[in-house]
Amino acid sequence: VLQGQWMLEFYAPWCPACQQIEATWESFAKESEHLGITVGKVDVTQEPGLSGRFFVTTLPTIYHANDGVFRRYRGSRTLEDLQGYILERKWEAVEPVAGWKSPSSIMMHGMAGLFHFSGWIRQIHNYLTGTLGVHVWVSYAIFILATLLIGLLLGL
Repeated sequence: VLQGQWMLEFYAPWCPACQQIEATWESFAKESEHLGITVGKVDVTQEPGLSGRFFVTTLPTIYHANDGVFRRYRGSRTLEDLQGYILERKWEAVEPVAGWKSPSSIMMHGMAGLFHFSGWIRQIHNYLTGTLGVHVWVSYAIFILATLLIGLLLGL
């Protein structure tokens, strides 16, 4: 995403707004070669680290990237408006994402790590409750104790 011009949609399969824009996004992707851009989409349920790096808080979220400069697309989600955003270079009038919030910054790299960590914790919880049959509250108690023990060790 750091080279060339991109449009990237972050979506979730269960999101009604994402399902509504899906056909438009597919048509936009088919036109991408004529527009001189690369069009992609990211399932936030499968790529939590990437959605953390882009600080995705609402769905669907669309980003425009041009040679490593990121801008969040907030326009209408019709095919004509998406094409016009590129063809008429409307993205030039949009303020780029602040340096510290840029997906390529160290701060957002750390945010991606936190999203990965939360996914790892969810997997452990699912393993404890689903596979081992541990009661949900026992799983919570294990995490509470682990948090306290880690805090005590770090404090020492």
